[in-house]
Formats: sequence, structure tokens, C-alpha cells
Amino acid sequence: MPFYHKLGNIPHKRHTVFRQPNGNLYHEQLFGTIGFDGMSSLLYHIQPPTVVKEILGETNIAPEIALDRNMTMRSLKGFEVTPKDDFIASRTPVLVNSDCYIELASPKKSMTDYFYKNADADEVIFIHRGSGQLKTQLGVIDFSYGDYLVVPRGMIYQLHFNEEDNKLFIVQSFHPIYTPKRYRNWFGQLLEHSPYCERDIRPPHKLETIDEEGSFLIRIKKQDVLYDYVYAHHPFNVVGWDGFNYPYAFSIHDFEPITGRVHQPPPVHQTFETSAFVICSFVPRLYDYHPDSIPAPYNHSNIDSDEVLYYVDGDFMSRNHIEKGQITLHPAGIPHGPHPGAYERSIGKKETLELAVMVDTFKPLKLTKQAIQIEDPTYMKSWIH
Repeated sequence: MPFYHKLGNIPHKRHTVFRQPNGNLYHEQLFGTIGFDGMSSLLYHIQPPTVVKEILGETNIAPEIALDRNMTMRSLKGFEVTPKDDFIASRTPVLVNSDCYIELASPKKSMTDYFYKNADADEVIFIHRGSGQLKTQLGVIDFSYGDYLVVPRGMIYQLHFNEEDNKLFIVQSFHPIYTPKRYRNWFGQLLEHSPYCERDIRPPHKLETIDEEGSFLIRIKKQDVLYDYVYAHHPFNVVGWDGFNYPYAFSIHDFEPITGRVHQPPPVHQTFETSAFVICSFVPRLYDYHPDSIPAPYNHSNIDSDEVLYYVDGDFMSRNHIEKGQITLHPAGIPHGPHPGAYERSIGKKETLELAVMVDTFKPLKLTKQAIQIEDPTYMKSWIH
């Protein structure tokens, strides 16, 4: 749950006269969610944000489903996704349901000739490789390896990269993304036992106001269709804003692990939540300190959720032969646990240096055609000694 933030110039009161130096009114826009009941921000534009010159066309970008039902443990080699110059073209959905799309992307070029808006979903963009700037209507956020970029639905943005070797793990959420409610008090402040706090959240730090007229292409995703709108004014013509609804960054390296005398369950790694799935961060941490503890996770049954793990870095202690960028899917309904040897191997170890992102969904995930193309078909039998 973001905290109140503001940048630039705003009037003393909402919905009141606010004039430009030339005497014209600034154009106020409420950027809100869940009707008028959710988080919102108020933006002040030099020109109105509504002037459409033309609509060039539309493109169907719906995921192509290969398997509508899945009851098999699977592994995907994420780094085998083909890099592409364009950000949108590089986005590759691999696991999807009606609540979220899990995607991989390897864009080589910055977004310089168009802007993007996801009108369907909040986005969590995890930066596995690469660095640069997220540029939005509400300002600029610097990003680098290990950052989560949380972009609210409807936010117009560009990603500018410093290099060509970029690897992204993206979750589109059709439900609002929040910080876990058990970490917040009744005012919304993160509590002392939370694994991170407000000072770890990085809102936009610099507002770049661009007063420019012309033809500006904004590619808008709505119901799995990409619409090419041409607007008459630069979308970053905001002179000031305030509120709670804005993009922000949080680094996985700032997540403080919760440990105990015996093995802690996966919810201690929870980083974000929705009503339909959670996102967790596995980070370097000291192991359990009971003299007879077994640090490797116990076998457990996924009865109510599909478990997705995206491996980022380090040696994941419960798995054998794991590579960077690999994704494992353990579907609901069957148990899974440590690979052969991992249970015994973990005894007496003092720490783990693993880094991974987990997504647990309450509805089953479907596999796309692109997922099948990068699947390791031997994973299902990897528990055989």
C-alpha cells in the first residue's frame, strides 16, 4: 500500500482554479481505481489529456494456449526466450489464468517512438538483468538488477535501458497489487515486523514536464487487444500531482528475511498480495538454528494453489541443476518437495545465498505455446534417484 506522495506544483485545494503563467487553466485529472473507492492521485496537465487525433489500428495479443489443464510438474528455461528489439514484442506469456499473466521478456531497445498503457492490469516488472529508467506521467524511477517495478493499471510509461542485455520477469495482475495486509496497521503503515518498510519503497523522484504538441503514439492494451492511439499532446505534460496511486520500485535486495529455529513456511517470504495470488521473495538468509533443524523445505502438498518459482541467482538449496532464469511450476493437487539429496545435504548448513521470485495462484495456470517451446520435458522425473 503506497503512502501519500507528491511532486511538482499543485493548488492549495482540490478541484479549484489553478492557472498557468499565461493565464490558461491547468487541466486536472483524477487517476483513480475501483471506481472512486480505491487509491487515487490528482494530476495537473498543461493541455487536456483527452485530445485524440486518430486511431491507427488494433492488434490481438491474447496468449495462445497450448494446455488448458495441467497436472504435471514442469520446468521452463526462461533464458531461451528470444531477445527482440521492441519491448511489447519481446513480452512472452508462459503461464496464464483469469487472474494473472506470467511473462518473460528480453527487450534490446528502449521505448523511444511510443508510449505504453496497460488498461487491463497492474504490472510487476522484475529486473533480472539490465538497468535504466522507468519514465511515466508521474515522474522518473531509476532501476537496476533486483528491482520490482510496480506499475498501476492505466499508467502511461516508457522503459529506457542502459544496455541491450535485459531480462525481465513480468506479472500482469487483473486485481490490485498491495503490500501484505498482515504487515500493515489500521492506518496502512508497515509494522515493525514487516520485512520491509516505507523507506525501502522508491516512488518517482523527478518530474519531467514536457510541453509539446504533435503526434504521440500511445499503445493501449485492453482485453488482450493492443490499440494504437495518436494523441495531440505529449503524455508527460504534468506539472504536479499528489495522492496514493503511482508507480514505485522496491528492490529484492532490501527484503529482510524472517527466520526461526526451525524451517519457516513460504508466507514469511511474501512481498506483494492480491485477492487471487501472492508474490514472494527468496533472498540470502541464515538457516534455522535449532540443533536438529533440517533447513531444506519439507514435502508439502499444493492442494489449493499452483506454485511458480522463478530462479534469479545463487544456489537454490532444495533443487538440483537449477539455472538462472529457470521457471518451475508445481500444480495444485499433488505434493512436491526437495530433490533427491537436498534434504540430507542441507543439514548443518548455516546459510543460503539463493535469490528467487515465487508466484502462488489460487486458480490453475494454463501453459502457452511459447511455454511448451522452452520446456525441459525431463523435469517431471527429476525426483527419481
